[in-house]
Amino acid sequence: MRTTSVGVFKVATTGPGDVSGLMSMIGSGAIDPKSILAILGKTEGNGGVNDFTREYAVAALCAALAPRLGLSPEEVEQRIAFVMSGGTEGVLSPHITVFTRREVEGRPAGMSGKRLSIGIAQTRDFLPEELGRSPQIAQTAKAVKAAMADAGIPDPADVHFVQIKCPLLTSDRVEAAGARGNKTATTSAYASMAYSRGASALGVAVALGEIAPDVRDEDVLRRDDLFSKVASTSSGIELMHNVVIVLGNSASSVSAFEIGHAVMSDAIDAAAVIAALESVGLGFAPQAKKGRELVNIFAKAEASPDGSVRGFRHTMLEDTDISATRHARAAVGGLIAGLAGTGAVYVSGGAEHQGPPGGGPVAAIARLSD
Repeated sequence: MRTTSVGVFKVATTGPGDVSGLMSMIGSGAIDPKSILAILGKTEGNGGVNDFTREYAVAALCAALAPRLGLSPEEVEQRIAFVMSGGTEGVLSPHITVFTRREVEGRPAGMSGKRLSIGIAQTRDFLPEELGRSPQIAQTAKAVKAAMADAGIPDPADVHFVQIKCPLLTSDRVEAAGARGNKTATTSAYASMAYSRGASALGVAVALGEIAPDVRDEDVLRRDDLFSKVASTSSGIELMHNVVIVLGNSASSVSAFEIGHAVMSDAIDAAAVIAALESVGLGFAPQAKKGRELVNIFAKAEASPDGSVRGFRHTMLEDTDISATRHARAAVGGLIAGLAGTGAVYVSGGAEHQGPPGGGPVAAIARLSD
């Protein structure tokens, strides 16, 4: 098995088109552009169907990296896994997290334990009528297994976060399905985001053995007892396939980082956030432990579908001015920021089949300095 070294760099952005921080790190030699494997970002759009900040950010990054890699922008997008999550409500701060990977000769003497590893894969393009249904689940499960192999992670227990970018439906896509005599899971573009996120998350759960593989179309968005504890899925208009990024720990990695996770039971589950920090040897801010430094936290946020949090009614699902996903991102983002000591954390809304109803996975990456 090959040995790899993974790097993780969090870069603040002044807007979705800002690539200056990344290019500065490339110019200084801190990042080798040829080693960039994936970029996850938070952009300050609405996170909805018409959030074009995600596509704008990817286009800006591809255009900036193209001459550095000797590729066209289109080829850059095929080479690097880009996942942009819209919505930085509340104290959430726009930023990107850059993951690099390079092969090395072997583990240095004295290094023990498993270290952060990353793998990527993607599904084929989906037909509109396949979104939110069994084909998306099955193809996602296949891609997750491929990404695990790419990361050198044979044991599902070592997978701590699976980030997926998945498609959504538009009126044109719904019409195209109808022209073929097929119906889509929904005709609502906004509702399709949830269907696509949910089916993708179930694909992760199937791949990791968290649930049985006999998931049916009618289970999507209906069986809330079926979920993954490590899946994070985000819908976007800019693609028709799933981009899969697997993050975990591997004995074949010599990186200076570790990842761990916990599962939030609801939007105010501070204990789970602290557990995620402790899983990588950290305490909540400012109690960082010697030899460990927080790099970033990745989490899902969802307005509890039963309309309450620990017995008290919430109004997130009834607000016609602000969508529930935006409320949830702000609430969970504020909780995590307070415990992490920074608003530059990756919190994505819409946690269908991603953790228990109203909750979601939360993962932390720490740098080891000793």
